[in-house]
Amino acid sequence: MSEGLWSIGELARRAGVGVKTVRYYSDRGLLPEAGRSSGGHRRYGAGALDRLRLIRSLRGLDLPVPAVERVLERDEALEDVVSGQLRELGSQLAALRWREASLRLLQDCPAGERAERLRLLGAVSVPPDTAALARFWRRILPVRLPARVVSTVLDSVVPRLPQEPSPGQVLDFARLHALVSDPRVERPESRPAPPLPTGEYRPAVLYEGLAEAYDLASAELTAGRALREGGAGGALDCFVAAYAHARGTVDSPGFRRGLLPLLARSDGPVITRYWKLATGLFAPGEPVLGALHHHLSVALHAQVEGRAD
Repeated sequence: MSEGLWSIGELARRAGVGVKTVRYYSDRGLLPEAGRSSGGHRRYGAGALDRLRLIRSLRGLDLPVPAVERVLERDEALEDVVSGQLRELGSQLAALRWREASLRLLQDCPAGERAERLRLLGAVSVPPDTAALARFWRRILPVRLPARVVSTVLDSVVPRLPQEPSPGQVLDFARLHALVSDPRVERPESRPAPPLPTGEYRPAVLYEGLAEAYDLASAELTAGRALREGGAGGALDCFVAAYAHARGTVDSPGFRRGLLPLLARSDGPVITRYWKLATGLFAPGEPVLGALHHHLSVALHAQVEGRAD
């Protein structure tokens, strides 16, 4: 140390880093020089050691150099940088968990099934997203449906993927992704039928009414009551009323009987397969719209036909 200043080698020794590291940060402007020796060598003040230690701490947290630069320029940037790193780390952890579950799925399956499972897994990004599922529903929802209703429907029918998936959930999602991405589903004859004949109802009224019916059905089932036992104004009445109001008519025994074939037509093989695969991806205790719709349809059929559940 000379005249209260350190050489680049002395600063590197005190900080426990290499000279090249000090030179790199200095060249980037992260470690300002206090001056130069008569021979033109860099000299650093005592404050450079604290600054270098701070840089090392930030880099030790895997912050990229540009992010370190922002933190050194203004203290307030640290919160934003840390938040960004946490989001990135969360995404990386999600990818690792999904990859681990995928590997276990392959490890535990019979050899004869591995090729098919590899094909399914190869079509899904890691970590996966549910964009293909949302596109599937947007294609089959009525075009006149208001954006707010579409958003509500998508929140109900597209599962939020588990943070720590099991191998079975990975397989279910891969098969679900393959189902909604199948080009054959795009063909008009393969698409799920609309809940009511096109042009003969008000879609927004129907979907808003169904949302209320599903909420009531979830509460009644959670309470251990059969849907037919909910009483006047219960889930089943609300379910039928949604279809009646959408058609501009009133609930009646005749309307209920006529509703049965419409429900059967809209509950085709693609939708049935969708809900079979998607159900296990919803969080425990989270209402599954497909299951609620099925329970209500079965309850209506039993009521109309005069049979017990």
